[in-house]
Amino acid sequence: MSISNGLAKPMMNQITPRPTEEALARRLREAYRSGAIPPLRDSLDPSDWAGAYRIQEINTRFWESQGRRLVGRKIGLTAKAVQVQLGVDQPDYGALFADMAVPNGGELAPARVLQPKAEAEIALVLNADLHGPDVTPDTVRAATSHAVAAIEIVDSRIADWKITFADTVADNGSSGFFVLSDERRSLDGLDLFTCGMATEVNGTIMSVGAGAACLGHPLNAAAWLARTVRLRAGDVVLTGALGPMVALSRGDKVNAHIGGLGSVSFTLGSK
Repeated sequence: MSISNGLAKPMMNQITPRPTEEALARRLREAYRSGAIPPLRDSLDPSDWAGAYRIQEINTRFWESQGRRLVGRKIGLTAKAVQVQLGVDQPDYGALFADMAVPNGGELAPARVLQPKAEAEIALVLNADLHGPDVTPDTVRAATSHAVAAIEIVDSRIADWKITFADTVADNGSSGFFVLSDERRSLDGLDLFTCGMATEVNGTIMSVGAGAACLGHPLNAAAWLARTVRLRAGDVVLTGALGPMVALSRGDKVNAHIGGLGSVSFTLGSK
C-alpha cells in the first residue's frame, strides 16, 4: 500500500541535449525537400565558424557519396557591408556541384529552389591546382585558364533568410545554382577592377556594381579562397557578387552584363 502526503514530487531538472553536427547537417539536407527551417542558433552559435564548416563538410561528403560531382567553389560575403551586417571580417565559401549548373539562357524549375535570389559575378576556371598560405592575386592569375560572366542563384534553407554567419556557412554558403556565359575571356588585358555590371530582371535594371565591389578585386577573393581551401585544375570559382542580389519570382528572366566579359542569362520557370 502506498501512502502519499498530497504534495507533488519535485521534478528533476532535465537538460535537452544539443543536436549533433551530424543531426544539424541532416536537418539542412532535409530542408531541400521539406522546406525552409528555423535558424540553427538554438544549436549552433552564430560565431561558430569552425562548427559551421564541419557541418558543411559533412554534407559535401554525403552528397559526393550519393554520386554528386564537385566542380568548384563559390565565395560569399565579399561585400564589406554584408560582413559588418553579420558581424564578421571575412568571406565564406561553399561547394559547387555539377548538377547545380544551369545552361546559359536556360530555365530553372522553381520547385528546385525555396527563396531564390540572383547576383552577377565573375567566374574563374582554373588550369592548375591552387592552395597554400602564400597564394596571391598574381598566383591566381597564373593559374586561371579563363574568366566568364556568371549568375549565382543563391538560396537559403533558413526561413526568411534570417541567417547568421554560422547559418550560411553550414548551409553550403547559401548556394543554389549557377549559370556561366558561353563567352570565355583570357585575363590578359582584362580589367576586373573597374569593369561595370548591370543585372536586368524582365528588362528592368535591378542591380549595378563593379569588380571592385568584390573584396576590392575578384582576384583578391579567389586568392583568399585558395589560401583557405584546396582548389583543383578545372575548378569553377565564383568570386562573389559585384552588386546587390535581387529576389526572384516565378517567370522572371535574368540577364547580367559585365564589362569585358559579355552577358549571361536564365529564366526562373513559371511552373
